[in-house]
Amino acid sequence: MKKLIIALFITLAGFSYAQEELTRVLFVLDASNSMNKKWGKEARFVTAKRILSNSVDSLRGIPNLEIALRVYGHQSPITANYQDCADTKLEVPFAKNNHQQVLNKIKTIRAKGTTPIARSLEQAADDFPNKSSRNVIILITDGIEACDDEPCVIADKLRAKGITISPFVIGLGMDMSYLSHFDCYGNYKSAEDPMAFEAVLKNVVNKALVNTTVQINLNTIDGKPLETDITMFLYEAGTKNLKYTYMHTLNEEKLPDTLVLDPSIQYDLIAKTLPPQVKKGIKIQRNTHNTIELPTPQGQIKVEFNQPSRYDFVDARIMQKGKTTTLNVQKLNTTQDYIVGDYEIEILTLPRRYASVKVNQSRLQTISLDAPGVVNFSAYKIVTAQVFEIKKNNELEWVCDLLENTLNNTFILQPGKYKVVYRQKELKSTSYSKQKDFNVYSNKTVTINL
Repeated sequence: MKKLIIALFITLAGFSYAQEELTRVLFVLDASNSMNKKWGKEARFVTAKRILSNSVDSLRGIPNLEIALRVYGHQSPITANYQDCADTKLEVPFAKNNHQQVLNKIKTIRAKGTTPIARSLEQAADDFPNKSSRNVIILITDGIEACDDEPCVIADKLRAKGITISPFVIGLGMDMSYLSHFDCYGNYKSAEDPMAFEAVLKNVVNKALVNTTVQINLNTIDGKPLETDITMFLYEAGTKNLKYTYMHTLNEEKLPDTLVLDPSIQYDLIAKTLPPQVKKGIKIQRNTHNTIELPTPQGQIKVEFNQPSRYDFVDARIMQKGKTTTLNVQKLNTTQDYIVGDYEIEILTLPRRYASVKVNQSRLQTISLDAPGVVNFSAYKIVTAQVFEIKKNNELEWVCDLLENTLNNTFILQPGKYKVVYRQKELKSTSYSKQKDFNVYSNKTVTINL
């Protein structure tokens, strides 16, 4: 059963294309019978024609651009015993301002035949008047080759003639293994739903029409572009004028995805790692592929109790070594990426616990501390009281004050030795001061009567 694949082309409203050479875009439209199957509320072919028509219409007025339309599967109906593998035709040849002619032809086409992709691509080579222009093919299809030809061989022949195969295959509800059939054609994309599909389409037009491209390499400690899933802000250099916002992505080949940036200005790049990494004064070269390198080597920190506890609602304050500002407040039992380096951690338990950690490339550093215990303070009269931890050198470190408007106080404390110093609130003599030492154990409850 054929699955729906659509390799679509659409313009991005409001984007200015400063083309310095003639670009010819050939749309190859699949009109095979399988395109009549439903996708959502309408047939695949209805969706394809509607989006293609909108795309063609929005291409009006773009300088140095010519378009053409080839269709396959629309002349001979497929039957149980017959398929016409020669059913492919250049319906509208390249010309200036032929957009309406293409739109009129799209309206009349009906899907009914087979899927001769290889034959269509082979004949498409002769659809382009010459090689001096930038030649692009946009393939719109819902399936793989049906005529036992080899599209990959044809794709190689087209490249040898200087024709760029850019199908931008978008798989709708497909598994990635099926998309691998389109490796040899060029780029392909996957979209799990219409919203994702729309987002991919916005990127298609940039790659098809603009020949100034950019990839941003977020590099590991050894210079490999493997860091990803990081928000990137691109500002006009020296200003707070935000031009682009992206979530860094590695494509299906595990390479940084290709972007299109306006080459007329310089940029300041901020990668929102912890802490952020910055590169300023970036220049984009026109009419070529640009690579921006930014070191963002990351490892991970996790803070956890060494045994299960119902009281794991604890935060950890993360700071860079030598700095007092808070870099992040991290929840217990969560893992967070940080730039390679040295960090100080203040774990907001009672009493506080502290740790120093060195983050290494792609390594998880785990800070493990004892699970807390529960201390119930019970008094028969209101008391004023303070709790101290008894350190190894017998130094007393303040932990907390008991609330004075209640007879019972409950605190979640780290395991250790403690002292409570107290006096009944109503007694007005220092001689009534009292103290009690007690121990706290992990996941145990102790009651201190005052």
